[in-house]
Amino acid sequence: MAVQVSESVRNYGTRLTLRCATVAGGFPIGLQLKTLRRGVDVVIATPGRLLDVLKRRGLSLRNIEMLVLDEADRMLDMGFMPDIKEILKQVAAGRQTLMFSATSSKEIEGLSAALLKNPLRVQIGTQNQAAENVSHSVYFVHRRNKPDLLARLLKDDAWGQVLVFTRTKADADDLKDKLAALHLSSQVIHSGKSQGVRTHTLKRFKSGHIKILIATDVAARGLDIDLLPHVVNFELPEFPDDYVHRIGRTGRAGNKGEAVSLVSISERGRLDRIERRIKKAFTRKRIEEFEEKWTPHSKASSKPVLNRFDKKDDAREDKKKRRLANKEKKKNPFDNPWEKKKSGPPRKKKSGFEKFFNKRRAKR
Repeated sequence: MAVQVSESVRNYGTRLTLRCATVAGGFPIGLQLKTLRRGVDVVIATPGRLLDVLKRRGLSLRNIEMLVLDEADRMLDMGFMPDIKEILKQVAAGRQTLMFSATSSKEIEGLSAALLKNPLRVQIGTQNQAAENVSHSVYFVHRRNKPDLLARLLKDDAWGQVLVFTRTKADADDLKDKLAALHLSSQVIHSGKSQGVRTHTLKRFKSGHIKILIATDVAARGLDIDLLPHVVNFELPEFPDDYVHRIGRTGRAGNKGEAVSLVSISERGRLDRIERRIKKAFTRKRIEEFEEKWTPHSKASSKPVLNRFDKKDDAREDKKKRRLANKEKKKNPFDNPWEKKKSGPPRKKKSGFEKFFNKRRAKR
């Protein structure tokens, strides 16, 4: 992400006399120190490497006029706040501080209150919402069939360039091997790859030489691709905010985009939480040969195996249904026409003693 921001600064500032330096891990620190000693106007840095440079006295922050914290919520989640606080001690007190994030939370509000003085909030669009020009669709599929379904969609729909998100690095590498077995070439980008490999892979993807790129959530915050028509959630993220950041890679600069999610039965809860957060219902799509049994629109004949918690929930639901049915029955005791009372005065029901007495009198 730091590399991409540096490229943007250089492109936008072509006609300016600003000098820019990138201070981030994955690159030789000697070259970065050499660039800093020449004097720079803009430094794009990651917290860890910046602290390393400060300890080596390769940079002074006393004259900093503006401090920008991008993806502030992610820094909070990933435990960067001790590093940020250490950096703030060395920055000039009269600086202007800016915090950017596509999603906001109570923790971010608390952080801004602690770091900023009389902060001004600028909000573009609805908070924590997905872009309006991105459509959302879902396929209900068993986990083991996801690679085959993804290959089918890539081949039949001719999507062109696709960014596929997985939850872990191991899942990303495993998916690459499975797609290769299905005659689909792809590349992987995640924190397990060296910075040089990541930069080269991303550059090739932007230029169109790579059609399928598999990434983890860490990459969701840093990928800036103008014309990316499709994003695939091979696995749904744990938190709805991560979904918002994932699909933010498509539909950029006013272009239309599509976010496709492959959801197994264990991910239904995540899907519900995401739909509630973005306030949009996903379009249900289906391919019968891949569809998992017992989906919301499935005609499967067999029910899934229920665990003890599911059985308790089902028993509770059945009890509730019976209670409601009994209530309705009390309201309308005669649902069938042949059960209706006959017209006329109500007949008095005879007791057992009266019946016995009448029989004895009839015999006499």
